[in-house]
Amino acid sequence: MPDWLIAIDTRLFLQLNVGSANEFFDWLMPIVTSITYIRYAVAAALIPLVVFGGGKGRAVVLIAIVLVAITDQTASYLLKPLVGRPRPCHDVEGARILTRCGRTLSFPSGHATSTMAAALFFGLLYRRWLWTLIGVSVLVSYSRVYVGVHYPFDLLGGWVYGGLCGLGMISLYRRHLRVLLARWRVFADTPSAPGGAGDR
Repeated sequence: MPDWLIAIDTRLFLQLNVGSANEFFDWLMPIVTSITYIRYAVAAALIPLVVFGGGKGRAVVLIAIVLVAITDQTASYLLKPLVGRPRPCHDVEGARILTRCGRTLSFPSGHATSTMAAALFFGLLYRRWLWTLIGVSVLVSYSRVYVGVHYPFDLLGGWVYGGLCGLGMISLYRRHLRVLLARWRVFADTPSAPGGAGDR
């Protein structure tokens, strides 16, 4: 990354990490960014879909788990080593660190990647939730800058990569996986035909 771009990113980081600091966010953002709380929230959201969402709901949850695993692993073990950017909590003097810094690299943000992939995948299948899910992804991603462990451009890179992965999985689901999974009874669709309003 060019030095001038790094300088812009660092200034943005300090503005969000230091310049927007307040007591409420100091309490809230470590909770929002916590992987433990995220898992609880995801489980609370997905269990009703598995139980009441019919075959489509169970299929979508299974594919989403695979999607998040793929995006997280490729971001962490392929893209981060290729870019090799240290986290701001190791590099930026004066950064406010509100959580464990970690030893992994910075670009792209795994939280931003995974949440945006899931947001687009679920949101394009259940359209009424699209902007809510994108908002959740933005909030979780922003928390990574606020607690001091990612730069803003890390979030942007994660959103782009995660978004492409989410769109790719949507296409794969609609073209192939929906029909393939419907052959197993547990994933069989509800009486509404594939391609109904929920899939548009």
